[in-house]
Amino acid sequence: MATSDRHFKCSRGLLPLRHIRCYLCCYREPKTRCANFWRAVGMQPSGAAGDCGCALRPLLGILLFQGVHMVLSLEIKADAHVRGYVGEKIKLKCTFKSTSSVTDKLTIDWTYRPPRSSRTESIFHYQSFQYPTTAGTFRDRISWVGDVYKGDASISISNPTIKDNGTFSCAVKNPPDVHHNIPVTELTVTERGFGTMLSSVALLSILVFIPSAVVVVLLLVRMGRKSVGLKKRSKSGYKKSSIEVSDE
Repeated sequence: MATSDRHFKCSRGLLPLRHIRCYLCCYREPKTRCANFWRAVGMQPSGAAGDCGCALRPLLGILLFQGVHMVLSLEIKADAHVRGYVGEKIKLKCTFKSTSSVTDKLTIDWTYRPPRSSRTESIFHYQSFQYPTTAGTFRDRISWVGDVYKGDASISISNPTIKDNGTFSCAVKNPPDVHHNIPVTELTVTERGFGTMLSSVALLSILVFIPSAVVVVLLLVRMGRKSVGLKKRSKSGYKKSSIEVSDE
């Protein structure tokens, strides 16, 4: 509901602010104005004509519920798609923002759903301490890598296989903040192909051999300049001093 200095906007259009005041406190406005307000928003007072007392209570209850819903909320974010390779540790990132301070009542739950299946299984639970699953395909492979005080609820999977492909869900509750979305992450695990391995080798070569080649070139340039200088001196009849001879 957007308000201006004299009117407020609702689905019925712009209404005078005096109706808002009537809505909030019927005792400060004539009852006829209060009745006008109810008619303007398409409702009728539940009491006698123009009596706001009875009708005010349910609407205030609705507003109170909406206000509580807005306060008791969590914002959770996770990567929509994650790609990994067989045998290489994968991180499933999940972050959250809460309007309340983190306490020992905060809980984090990660679940897994295989492709083309409606069955879900719990693979990780957190409440003051991490509890990775001790059964199923993810047994002894889930690790906690988050920090609840930094809004991080991430986990990692060790020794992933193609069988780990599927949908992962991250749910966080931090009472009294319990209303939230539940983001999902689609994990795709594949074998590293020859092209990927080749690109890794090429990157390693760039990082190791190119700096070495640059050093060698600089040394060759310096030696070449020194050699040219010595030739010029010999042609001009330059005679070495006893100190230079002894240095050689």
